[in-house]
Amino acid sequence: MLKNYQPFNKKKVSRLRTALNSCLKMANNDIDGTVIVSEYTKEKKVGEGTYAVVYLGTKQSTGRKIAIKEIKTSEFKDGLDMSAIREVKYLQEIQHVNVIELVDIFMAYDNLNLVLEFLPTDLEVIIKDKNILFTPADIKSWMLMTLRGVYHCHRNFIMHRDLKPNNLLLSPDGQIKVADFGLARAVPSPHESLTSNVVTRWYRAPELLFGANHYTSAIDIWSVGIIFAELMLRIPYLPGQNDLEQMDVTFRALGTPTDRDWPEVSTFSLYNKLQIYPPPSRDELRKRFIAASENALNFMCNMLTMNPVKRWTAAQCLESEYFKEIPPPSDPSSIKIKS
Repeated sequence: MLKNYQPFNKKKVSRLRTALNSCLKMANNDIDGTVIVSEYTKEKKVGEGTYAVVYLGTKQSTGRKIAIKEIKTSEFKDGLDMSAIREVKYLQEIQHVNVIELVDIFMAYDNLNLVLEFLPTDLEVIIKDKNILFTPADIKSWMLMTLRGVYHCHRNFIMHRDLKPNNLLLSPDGQIKVADFGLARAVPSPHESLTSNVVTRWYRAPELLFGANHYTSAIDIWSVGIIFAELMLRIPYLPGQNDLEQMDVTFRALGTPTDRDWPEVSTFSLYNKLQIYPPPSRDELRKRFIAASENALNFMCNMLTMNPVKRWTAAQCLESEYFKEIPPPSDPSSIKIKS
């Protein structure tokens, strides 16, 4: 969870808090019948962070398995972390088969509880476990579902800002679900400043590495491109140990951007400290990604274009020839994770 993000202005904070108060009022209104605390059980703690604990549980009336994210409101002087407000707001607005479902919310012992659909695993687990076998058709299916979820976010003018393998969860029927909207926010107006300290380092787009205070949903597409590379390699693609090393690792692998391809990139204050690396040749990329087809390489390279203006959009990615060539994407329900 990001601790030092740039705060919203008072009007935006007010709108977010109003939205949250409205849904909480509904959640705890027995007459409307939306939530009763005893409706949910917390059976097993599966994760814990500074401000939240995640439990597996059951919805008593239906027997449905669910996850409950309990956010400790006592940790915040204003009662609630802004990231929690964002998460509730955006999950209520975005309903899609490839986005995690917010089932309910309720307050208990002054803590906010988000009731989410139960998703048993994530792509990080699958990538890391070398005993798990999956095919190029499976990768294509996962990428297609991921991009459908991301496209739905973007067409609703929402940037995720933290796409990475362990935020792409798999449902029991094989669907990829984009999860964890704690850093999400609306696409900014042209002159609105944002913090560049978003997205987990290995998946951070070059404009963020340069400290840009304005960016677009193109940062999410870069992250998806890195995830695609990792699925093919089964290892982290650009694993920098700190922010400066991340820049070096990124540009060593993909080439240092220049003003010719990215006008005025040299005006970023960090640019003059960089070593200039040439972009990789096509042959080098073929050797790096041995099993990738030409369409797969085109698909990846267009997501990993340095200049965010030239980087493909989610809609362009979904139209890629990569998804049209053989083999076709696996049917999600047919993907069997074997170990």
